Amino acid sequence: MKKKITIGILFGGRSAEHEVSLNSAKNIISALDLEKYSPFLIKIKKDGSWVLLEDENEVCQVALLPSCQGNLLYIDAPKDHSKTSIKLDVVFPVLHGTFGEDGTIQGLLKLAQVPFVGASVLGSAVGMDKVIMKRLLRDAGLASAEFLVAKKSATPSFEIVVSKLGMPCFIKPANLGSSVGVSKVKNESEYRQALDTAFEYDRKAIIEEFIDGREIECSVLGNESPIASLPGEVVTTHSFYSYESKYLDENSVSFDIPAKISDEVLEQIQKLAVQVFTTLECEGLGRVDFFLKEDGSILVNEINTLPGFTSMSMYPKMWEALGVSSSELVDQLVELALERFAQEQELKTAFIQE
Repeated sequence: MKKKITIGILFGGRSAEHEVSLNSAKNIISALDLEKYSPFLIKIKKDGSWVLLEDENEVCQVALLPSCQGNLLYIDAPKDHSKTSIKLDVVFPVLHGTFGEDGTIQGLLKLAQVPFVGASVLGSAVGMDKVIMKRLLRDAGLASAEFLVAKKSATPSFEIVVSKLGMPCFIKPANLGSSVGVSKVKNESEYRQALDTAFEYDRKAIIEEFIDGREIECSVLGNESPIASLPGEVVTTHSFYSYESKYLDENSVSFDIPAKISDEVLEQIQKLAVQVFTTLECEGLGRVDFFLKEDGSILVNEINTLPGFTSMSMYPKMWEALGVSSSELVDQLVELALERFAQEQELKTAFIQE
């Protein structure tokens, strides 16, 4: 009998998207084929501590240390607990937002020498920082909405924003997702309030022009040779695709999968999704969001390098439209993680051998 893959499901996190992560993790855990996988559930609490869960109960604190080669160490295990550590074959970081999707946890996992699902340090960091992401997209000739950058120490005046971007506009924390801290702004008083809201979550904010267009999303899967799913369209009754419409109010949003677009536009979006994915040095998985304008032009909105896996999330739904089940999707993501790790292990890390 083939040995089961020991997989660490890492979820929660020190992020405003903590609750989203919990829901995503539940769906991934339920998708695991227990004939193939032996799962270990590792919750990162809001205070940053890591705990091992069994039957939803906290067993003990755990940690990964540099060069531990994937051994998850039990810090304060009960006396009747037989183990002091467990060797993880792979980790699935089901983490959204800061300290999970921004390259920090990816750096730790690389130091711990354990394979992990998703983009590595650079792709994660670039995908999280909307300002750096948009600058790289612009450099690659990939069109996106015009934007300005605001910091607490230097915010553009309302007059400059109106002259450069017009009204309405959107203000977002530069490093966050799930539409947390996002505001649609129509006047100067809303502008000031929106900046204050964004700065509650990040030291940097991005101010984007309003794009009147359909919201089209496309999932990407792969490492060196990524592929794109069928695109889907988000239709919401809210003024924009907010946190509430994404995760709390199922009646406010609907999805057309595949999106009702021409074959030509479908192919364009798939091609662009892969271009965005590779331009931003992403691996494993990503969801690329677009605006489709009435004149047929397509603008890149952003990429999400660890998209949600909740019951309302688009990433798995778009693969389901191609006949890829959640269980098969998890299998492919794990295979991609193990494949990349094996390739990295072949690289030299020293010039002079001791």
